Amino acid sequence: MGEPITSVVRDGLTFDVYDEGPADAEPILLLHGFPERSTCWRHVAPLLHKAGYRTVAMDQRGYSPGARPSRRRDYRAEELLGDALALADAVGGRVHVVGHDWGAIPAWLLAAHHPERVASLTAVSVPHPAAFLAAMVRSPQLLHSWYMAAFQVPLVPERLLGSGGRIADRMVSSFGMREDDVRRFRAEIVDAGILPTALNWYRALPLAGPGLLRRKVTVPTTMVWSDQDVAVERWGPEHTDRWVDAPFRFVPLEGVSHWIPTHAPDALAEAILDRVRSA
Repeated sequence: MGEPITSVVRDGLTFDVYDEGPADAEPILLLHGFPERSTCWRHVAPLLHKAGYRTVAMDQRGYSPGARPSRRRDYRAEELLGDALALADAVGGRVHVVGHDWGAIPAWLLAAHHPERVASLTAVSVPHPAAFLAAMVRSPQLLHSWYMAAFQVPLVPERLLGSGGRIADRMVSSFGMREDDVRRFRAEIVDAGILPTALNWYRALPLAGPGLLRRKVTVPTTMVWSDQDVAVERWGPEHTDRWVDAPFRFVPLEGVSHWIPTHAPDALAEAILDRVRSA
């Protein structure tokens, strides 16, 4: 094996990569969500290393200092998929993929459109995109997703979330973040100037091609969801099996918030290991 991967370059953008664990072991790609960076895996990755796996985590588009384009069209689903594929190409061979929150979307797309590159998929919190869209009309999901519409408003979300005042802290805490999570959000996202570009993931939603989002997954898949998640209602994760033509497992966690990687790392690592070992 060569030196650990520290960055990936795609279309002039440079993504920071954290390649850890046994260098010659099977690789597990870790894709973070909003509003977090790769540090969200800091409790999960050591458990995977201990079990004999290598982890490769990337600070994604809008987060890495060298990969923060300002236009919302640069955050279309096609671009997110391209970034995940570039990371898989840098690692080489087939990879296990894990994605939490927004990171689950490029994970789903990579597994759906490039199954030859993916050995297994573990989606955390966010279901298959087609199941999520169906949940909007078949469950209370639309009420849970009010913030997605609010984030479309220019400048206001940045000012509210970045203000550091009591209102901002209450907003972030209402999604289940603890005090230490809020401090990390302030330091790693707000103070680092990432918030405006991170919000572009939401602002590019209207530009997503529906055909890209509806392809079924044909690799072994696990869907991990938590019953205290105020952002994602149960229907989508529970019905994601309709969009997977492969071995599938739905793992509901009781008493856990949306922030599964930091609030339930042991349970998540167990679910990931069950999936990668079975694959």
